[in-house]
Amino acid sequence: APNLPFVKNNPCRTHKKESLMLETVQILTGESPSAAVIWMHGLGADGNDFVPIVRELDLSGCPAIRFVFPHAETMPVTINNGYVMRAWYDILGMDLVRREDEAGLRKSQKQIEQLIAQENERGIPASRIVLAGFSQGCAMTLQTGLRYPEKLAGLICLSGYLPLATMIKDERSEANRHTPIFMAHGRGDPVVQISRAEASRDLLQELGHPIQWHEYMMPHSVCEEEIDDIGGWMRRVLSS
Repeated sequence: APNLPFVKNNPCRTHKKESLMLETVQILTGESPSAAVIWMHGLGADGNDFVPIVRELDLSGCPAIRFVFPHAETMPVTINNGYVMRAWYDILGMDLVRREDEAGLRKSQKQIEQLIAQENERGIPASRIVLAGFSQGCAMTLQTGLRYPEKLAGLICLSGYLPLATMIKDERSEANRHTPIFMAHGRGDPVVQISRAEASRDLLQELGHPIQWHEYMMPHSVCEEEIDDIGGWMRRVLSS
């Protein structure tokens, strides 16, 4: 594996709304990165959760990439009896979508947009930025990426679903209507049922979004075959 430099728990800074900025773990695959991946963790985890995946991805042919793993803020989560944990938004019920924490989703969307802006300030345009996420992080990838006003390189959506689905037709950005989307799910997922992800996939395909769909024999997790598929997709999206 390559010797990857990294900065742990590096607080991001901008000139505005500094109090909203999230702390992150950052890994560079080489000097002077010209692409970035902003990767959101799942409920109750933090930015460290997906750090090990960088070493497992085959990124041969890709330019140097900055991986940014933000830590969501902590909040009481209703479905977990109000237990305080890191979460991108509150979960109000088992079905995930009948009642949704719209305010929480939109607040976290703004925080992720600030991370995109920080990469822009570092010289990486939106067109060279991939948003990625697992579970709640997947929901935030779709919530943010489909609405972002500039074209992104792609969206990686793992074991999650499309939040605020009834609003996406009117709120989505023209700039990202043709942005490639990698969606993957476990057939035995007991946390986010695969039917929820399939409904999200079908809606986005009906709206004309290009979806590369994968499903695996796994629960609410990530498997080796999936990591191989993500690496291949990233090489296609970022190698040009």
